[in-house]
Amino acid sequence: MKTSYIVLTAALSTLAFAPASGAQANKMTVGTVATKPATDTMSVVVAVPESTVIDTVKKTIVKKKASFLSTAPGIEMQNYRPEDKRGINVFEAPKDDAVGYDGFKLQWGAAFTQQFQGLDHSNTASPAPITTAGVTTDANQLVRIGHGPNNATANLYLNGQLARRIRVAMTTYSSARHHNETWVKDGYLLVDASPIDWAPLNSIMKFVTIRAGHFEINYGDAHFRRTDNGNSIRNPLVGNYIMDAFTTEVGGEVYVRANGFLAMAGVTGGESRGMIAQPQKRSPSFLTKIGYDKQFSPDFRFRLTGSEYATASSVSNTLFSGDRAGSRYYDVLQNTTSSETAQAWSGAIQPGMSNSIHSYVINPFVQFHGLEFFGNFERAKGRAATETANRTWNQNVGEVVYRFLPDQRLYVAARYNTVKGQLAVGTPDVKVNRSQIGGGWFITPNLLTKIEYVNQKYLNFPTTDIRNGGQFKGFMVEGAVAF
Repeated sequence: MKTSYIVLTAALSTLAFAPASGAQANKMTVGTVATKPATDTMSVVVAVPESTVIDTVKKTIVKKKASFLSTAPGIEMQNYRPEDKRGINVFEAPKDDAVGYDGFKLQWGAAFTQQFQGLDHSNTASPAPITTAGVTTDANQLVRIGHGPNNATANLYLNGQLARRIRVAMTTYSSARHHNETWVKDGYLLVDASPIDWAPLNSIMKFVTIRAGHFEINYGDAHFRRTDNGNSIRNPLVGNYIMDAFTTEVGGEVYVRANGFLAMAGVTGGESRGMIAQPQKRSPSFLTKIGYDKQFSPDFRFRLTGSEYATASSVSNTLFSGDRAGSRYYDVLQNTTSSETAQAWSGAIQPGMSNSIHSYVINPFVQFHGLEFFGNFERAKGRAATETANRTWNQNVGEVVYRFLPDQRLYVAARYNTVKGQLAVGTPDVKVNRSQIGGGWFITPNLLTKIEYVNQKYLNFPTTDIRNGGQFKGFMVEGAVAF
């Protein structure tokens, strides 16, 4: 033991008092493991990382600064779209995957979002007196809203790697505007490789992806860029579209992808819940999607897709009313009886095509350096169960985002959204226009803060409708965490 002490003391003394060469400039890079003297059978081995730099004058260790992306958790699941900043502009879950398979894995994640709302609203609707229990109120009188924070929303994610390129996923809304209680949003199986090691199947699955279960249907590309309850990191602004095409249904989708081309076909039960009652009123929904997505260079990407969704009959189809999370604009254009839960979709338009619907949308996406353009050009035709003829609604959206600074941590964004259609068969078209401008700052890949100014106007609504001459405008501040 005495020999070990003498050797260690000598080594440290040499390191401390050795003259610095001109090339070292008073700094020395230490190897991974110190050399062990051949004659010492009890010497102490000192290990430090290769990148550690020791200042021989100050006797301090200088640590290298961590990169921006190094603060994000590692990706362990195959064919997985991250929930944080790395998932922005990732549409379908990637077919090509750099993550290797080394057995079963389980991964948990979460997302949280909260806003501070500073909106004001007004209307010109005619009074609509209603008397209940001897008390008369005006159904077209707007509720008084102030400036303040909204309740936080939260998601919980569970992913399991069951086999090579076979994954199961589940999303739970831990807290939402419409459902304050815990609510399972979706759960599905994603298959990107053959479970049987058979050459013909292996060759086919190089191009094919299968998704089955209860999932967010892949109609259009806007649902990849929207706020999903507690996860708002992918949305560059605060609110979703006026007519929000988002729902979950039970069924399956099959994808074929090769050389940038995409084709998808799917069949679902046509409703957000799996039901066997009233089969005479139900029929399956059919989805198709075709597109092209190509990264032509590190600085230029182009994507163009077209999607179609159709169901002949349904007890309650929810293509444009399936978001159980609700709107981000609380209580706007609602009357004095409004509640957070019952009027969860304030500021949105739900066209009411709950019985049958045929809808299609075209989505262009162009990315050049930090500049992005995304478009949504949509047309939906359908009716409710009590209607004998179809109504038509059109929605157009143009969105521009510019991301800048290292790692594109900062961005500015603008969106113009307009919808037009019939509230009832035989009535004139009404129109809603919304302008949004804002920006955001990614403090880390998992932490985003953003601000938005929004101005929404309602045109040509009947004087008996509370939205007649309606408008809301103001600012929203939002913070989001996702991992």
